[in-house]
Amino acid sequence: MLTGLTFANPGFLFLLLIIPLLIAWYFFRYRRNHAEIQVSTTDGFEGKGRSLKVILYQALYVLRLLAITLVILALARPQTSLSRQDVTVEGIDLVIALDISGSMLAMDFKPDRLEASKEVAIEFIDGRPDDRIALVVFSGESFTQCPLTIDHSVLKNLFKDIRSGMIEDGTALGDGLATAVSRLKESRAVSRVIILLTDGVNNMGSIDPRSAAEIAKLFGIRIYTIGVGSMGMAPYPVQTPFGMSTQNMEVKIDEPLLQEISAMTDGRYFRATSNAKLREIYREIDQLEKSKIDVTEFKRKKDEYIPLILIALGLFGLEMLLRYAVLKNIP
Repeated sequence: MLTGLTFANPGFLFLLLIIPLLIAWYFFRYRRNHAEIQVSTTDGFEGKGRSLKVILYQALYVLRLLAITLVILALARPQTSLSRQDVTVEGIDLVIALDISGSMLAMDFKPDRLEASKEVAIEFIDGRPDDRIALVVFSGESFTQCPLTIDHSVLKNLFKDIRSGMIEDGTALGDGLATAVSRLKESRAVSRVIILLTDGVNNMGSIDPRSAAEIAKLFGIRIYTIGVGSMGMAPYPVQTPFGMSTQNMEVKIDEPLLQEISAMTDGRYFRATSNAKLREIYREIDQLEKSKIDVTEFKRKKDEYIPLILIALGLFGLEMLLRYAVLKNIP
């Protein structure tokens, strides 16, 4: 909602006090420069009005005063602005729970599973500007990398900082899921969603994944699970006495468990076998039902002095044109 016109430098408005002084000075000078004569009668001047040139000459000072007034107003920097407003937008509260275990360094995705997952997730975030999104990472344990936020620039920077080895290795699916649920249980959004992405089998942690899914179901949270990894074998980086090398190892994803978790919460399970397939999955998830959330919106102020400067220059130019071209013969 427009709050009207404000001035960034209101002190310059005091300069407007010189305008009445300039008007008074003009009339004083006009009377001094024009002599009076006494005549016995004015009958001979009846019906003789002022010529157009004389009127235009007197209007020159009016143009100058208007131009000076506009310059002073421009110096005060008039601005229009929008007030703070609470608006309702369509969106969901969403947590991305990302597996960062050592197996996510497998190179069946380009450049590897973890980097591909980060890249596609960031693209997904860019496509949902109205959602509050959080980030949870897990391997042998889990923690919240970023709480629910509408500030996606911060979220994306935290995404870029993720790397394998940040925490103890392993795959604690239940802990990662429970941490994601804890970020959403206080949410009042109608639609609350967890995207759980992993490439392994639950082998660590203190919470059973099914129990965490039951809690999610209790809070009305929908879980979408993504199994990341090609079918069959995949190249893994392996440390050897001679340095890093790659070895083909079997891809092990507990698909029945991931399918069960999704089914329990009215979600879906997806299998991503390539970068393109992962993008396709996120595009499908992007079609999720949206719910209304309240967001406080602020608008920046907009300077309005440029039109005043342009009009002032136009008035100065018009005065010069009239004075030195059209009215040059009038003293």
